[in-house]
Amino acid sequence: MRRPRLVTALLITTILLTSVTAEADTGRSATSPQDAATAAAVQKKGISAWKFDGVTRAMTHAKVGWFYTWATGRGGIRAPRGAEFVPMIWGPESVSRAELNRAKAQGDILLGFNEPDHPQQSNMTVAQALELWPRLQATGMRLGAPAVASGADVAGGWLDRFMKGAKARHYRVDFIPVHWYGADFNSGRATDQLRDYLKATYQRYKKPIWLTEYALTDFSSGVPRYPTKTQQATFVKKSTAMLQRQSYVKRYAWFTLSTSRGDGTGLYDGARANKIGAAYRAAG
Repeated sequence: MRRPRLVTALLITTILLTSVTAEADTGRSATSPQDAATAAAVQKKGISAWKFDGVTRAMTHAKVGWFYTWATGRGGIRAPRGAEFVPMIWGPESVSRAELNRAKAQGDILLGFNEPDHPQQSNMTVAQALELWPRLQATGMRLGAPAVASGADVAGGWLDRFMKGAKARHYRVDFIPVHWYGADFNSGRATDQLRDYLKATYQRYKKPIWLTEYALTDFSSGVPRYPTKTQQATFVKKSTAMLQRQSYVKRYAWFTLSTSRGDGTGLYDGARANKIGAAYRAAG
């Protein structure tokens, strides 16, 4: 049965207004598959950061979808719109009611202890971490395992023993954060080494992977040695392309946003991108 002409006109007007409103709300026309893929890529790409002059402009320019500060708070960082903050319980001193409540106020994802296998970081035994874990779990947040400095894929290593202990106690671990620093400054070989490490870690635990610190840095002599900015930028380009292709790698974050503390891996001098920063901005 044909609709009355007036009703038809009203329906057409409603549809047109709905379409215009949707475009106004998003700031663009209907989302294409390419737009959706770009949004997903930006969400995957993140950064570790601390407060410095120009941090908000740098983070905006870098086009990151998320960030963290190694703490339960933002550390004074005013993040750009759309950049998700993910809190961390850094070590045993952070397992307090105040810190856990602050973490819960930030969102629904929580990173576990920072490099408990490293004597200069949170420096925890597996038994200590397991004893404290129920308090992190009680937040109800999605929970990332402790992020070891190295050896995440090693049978009998710190993380392997923690994960076995967590399983035996029926504790919850939702994803695996890992750190990786490459001493081979050949970007192709380094990218392959990173991919193999992440793959081996995933195959051991069968849980989503977050790469929460990574860069090219040689720590073998005790004093950090860095590649040239051109070498580091080439590695950024190749490694981020690889990370975007790995479906089990849900997020990654370069170390780190700023050059202000002397690291040869920083992306921004104040709010200005260096060669490495320009490469990371283009990632994804």
